[in-house]
Amino acid sequence: MLISERIYQYLEERGMSQIEFAKRTGISQSTVSDWRRKGTNPSADKIMIICDVLEISPYELLLEADSKNPKEHRQMDYVVIDKNSREYELLQMYERLEPGARKRLEGYLQALSDME
Repeated sequence: MLISERIYQYLEERGMSQIEFAKRTGISQSTVSDWRRKGTNPSADKIMIICDVLEISPYELLLEADSKNPKEHRQMDYVVIDKNSREYELLQMYERLEPGARKRLEGYLQALSDME
């Protein structure tokens, strides 16, 4: 299932119109419409904004699932990160990294984790 399909499921579940969603995210209505019409997904830099507006975690949005019911995924545990926290700042920094830099960072984190 495409991320955009899950976004529309969450919109329907919340009774939120595409217009309201566009206004609240600052993403143009035509872009949001293109996700459905063209079967495309939002760019990575928009994921955190979308999750904030839909009040879900990136994990919930990005989770690949067989089920078409997003309510099932909310039963999973996830961490809510305060926008003013260092963790949120680090996640935003990670989002801005190029793919190669992300891989290096992930490798470094894995190595640190393995040391424990």
